[in-house]
Amino acid sequence: MRWATIFRVLLLLLGVFALTMVVPLVLALVYGEGDMIRPFMAPMALVLLPVLPVVFLTWKQPIRFSASDRFLLVFFTWVLICLLGAVPYYLSGHIPRWADAVFESASGFTTTGATVIADVEVIPRSLLFWRAMTHWLGGMGIVVLTVALLPLLGIGGFQLVKAETTGPEKEKITPKITETAKILWFLYLILTALETLFLCIGGLDWFDAVTHSFSTIATGGFSTRNDSIAAYNSPWVEVVCTVFMILSGFNFSLLYRLSQGKYRDILNNSEAKAYGRIILVSVGVITLSLLPGTASLGESLRKAFFHTATIITSTGFAAADHNQWPPLAQGLLFFLMFIGGCSGSTAGGIKVVRMLVLYKQAGNEMKRLLYPQGVFTIRLNKKVGRKDVVYGVAGFVFLYLFMILITTLIVSSAGWDVFSSLSTALLTLGNIGLGFGLAGPGATFGGLPGYVKWALSLVMIAGRLELWTAFVFFSRDYWRQ
Repeated sequence: MRWATIFRVLLLLLGVFALTMVVPLVLALVYGEGDMIRPFMAPMALVLLPVLPVVFLTWKQPIRFSASDRFLLVFFTWVLICLLGAVPYYLSGHIPRWADAVFESASGFTTTGATVIADVEVIPRSLLFWRAMTHWLGGMGIVVLTVALLPLLGIGGFQLVKAETTGPEKEKITPKITETAKILWFLYLILTALETLFLCIGGLDWFDAVTHSFSTIATGGFSTRNDSIAAYNSPWVEVVCTVFMILSGFNFSLLYRLSQGKYRDILNNSEAKAYGRIILVSVGVITLSLLPGTASLGESLRKAFFHTATIITSTGFAAADHNQWPPLAQGLLFFLMFIGGCSGSTAGGIKVVRMLVLYKQAGNEMKRLLYPQGVFTIRLNKKVGRKDVVYGVAGFVFLYLFMILITTLIVSSAGWDVFSSLSTALLTLGNIGLGFGLAGPGATFGGLPGYVKWALSLVMIAGRLELWTAFVFFSRDYWRQ
């Protein structure tokens, strides 16, 4: 019964995902891209043919699964979706190698933004739209989308969302997880629509505006231009993208409270204040660093804000080649690759709240040296933090750094220099997509061996699932249950 339920839920999740391919399929028909019909029809048929009879025969049967089953469900869902999402790339012939197609798909759904495509401007529009759409679907989460659309997953729905969403602590905006999921997706839609509107005002056509909004709100980084945002050479576009990247790197639950006028929740939130301070300090330092080599203070400030936002929110857009920037600016951007955005956002990385917890705990340990008998606790959001949160954060950061080291070794085995390999490890595990050296702006990963691409695809999925879900699944204790 347990495996039958897991199989049923997996089919339902994949069924919802397969239906999203209708959108690029319609675009292929509209743009007269007949050769793209089969690449989208084939994966849809592959999934929907077994899903429809299962849904029809088991519609009234309740879905129940244990708390531990959520790890298996979410991990398998993301792996299967990345494999299925690679089919259009592969069948279209534009990415002829299967490892490359899976890498591109995993990079899209995990909102990483790393690519194997050297020239995206020759790709059919329907496939480019699908490429950006994978960002948008993966940003808020396939499971969260399904929980929002299928109330029958209300039982156990929060367990699935906990296994997929980011941050050391999860919360529900409303008592019902289905209502919370709907609210988050509605906010997601509003932000996407607003950015699309502003980009259209800035001169972009609807296609570029929508695809770049998908990438921005999901903090992904895929672009329809080879030179990314730099191709438009537009201060308006850069400023719009910067604002929405910062918003997307913010906690969505807090954005919802802000829309309700609950400003005090923002002012009392430790992570929100730290996020703002990190951005402002980074922008100030980078601006001063760039100023001697730029035309004006305004240009330095704009570039500093854009690249600070694109790195800390793990978006990965490029408005300039930061490989050519002064060492201080590069060093600060490299540091931001470790931090990431806020918990409960679409951003990747370690997350600001975890760095804040470690910072406060380090302060307590120094106090303990001076006052051995003292009792010290960390305070978050003006409340005393729990010890288990500190332990969880410490374990996560160790696992994160360990994965960076392992990934660096895997990439360096392909002949890349150590710094480029380390940068690749950071941008894939942190779902950033933009790094330094050989992994800098304009770089593609198509030249890497197949085994490295498969490894990086798994690393991107593990990073998107906050490591625990992927590693618990592979532990002995899980399978002994």
